[in-house]
Amino acid sequence: MMPSPEMPSRTMPSPAMPPHIQNAPKRWMLMLILLGLGLGWGLTQPLGKIAASTGHKPFGLIFWQLTVCTVVLGALTLSRGKRLPLRRDAMQFYVVVAILGTLVPNAALYTSVARLPSGIMSILISMVPLIAFPMAMALGMDNFSRRRLAGLGLGLAGVLLIALPNASLPDPAMAAFLPVAMIGPLFYAMESTYVAKTGTAGMDALQAMFGASLAGLILCTPIMLTLGHGFAMPLPPGPAEWALIASSALHALLYSAFVWLAAKAGAVFASQSSYLVTASGVIWAMVLLGERFSPWVWAAAAVMLAGLSLVQPKLRVQTLQPLNE
Repeated sequence: MMPSPEMPSRTMPSPAMPPHIQNAPKRWMLMLILLGLGLGWGLTQPLGKIAASTGHKPFGLIFWQLTVCTVVLGALTLSRGKRLPLRRDAMQFYVVVAILGTLVPNAALYTSVARLPSGIMSILISMVPLIAFPMAMALGMDNFSRRRLAGLGLGLAGVLLIALPNASLPDPAMAAFLPVAMIGPLFYAMESTYVAKTGTAGMDALQAMFGASLAGLILCTPIMLTLGHGFAMPLPPGPAEWALIASSALHALLYSAFVWLAAKAGAVFASQSSYLVTASGVIWAMVLLGERFSPWVWAAAAVMLAGLSLVQPKLRVQTLQPLNE
């Protein structure tokens, strides 16, 4: 599941601010947290590539990813004195978000990241808010804007800069997996649009993601067994398995920090982590995996980030309850 500007949204504090808002963290601290989010989420892309490098099948990787996320998010939820709602609307949310935000996009991610450079995957992730814009407009959740339409056009141009020139990828045959890689951003955009449209049945973000992780784990298990994708976690885990565990735990912890930051500084401020995720993902891929990119790829990254800057998130009425202090 990827965070989006639409999910943990919070309106700006009213003039009659409660004491804990008046004593809000200083801006430099918020900036450090924002930087940490960008660096951390960028790291999950090369870790995902390392996890997929041993040939483990996608739904086996997803099973263990969801196991780690369920444990981490469950512990965070229960430690705050919260429980997992089992109402019908909550159960529907868990299932829909598990499918849109984890099962389908992560299956595409693990399939494509094993064949595409990790840095390319980080660049493509920046398409999420660009794709979400026309979806929101089609559902009547947003108004037409030439500026934001231009941003979508730049994002599509960035994809073409990666796909079309023969010299953009280390192997031109890799371009065949770009449509698979784009399934992830497409479904993440569908997930964020769904949450923005329906809300989360009165749950805060950690409760919601704990439930979605647990539902995803339940749904993933029979798929994994039917397809023969399962594998036993070795003890002690090898480098690829540690990369999977670290990536999963890191995502759960970073999501918690993202929600806290959105509640403290606003959804628009927190959403700026999207730029940092793309940039740091490319840098981490260069440092950890030794990846190097053609001028076409650098141009694509610049064009996509420019498009992202035009498709700014819009402040919404709060749909997620803020986390308790």
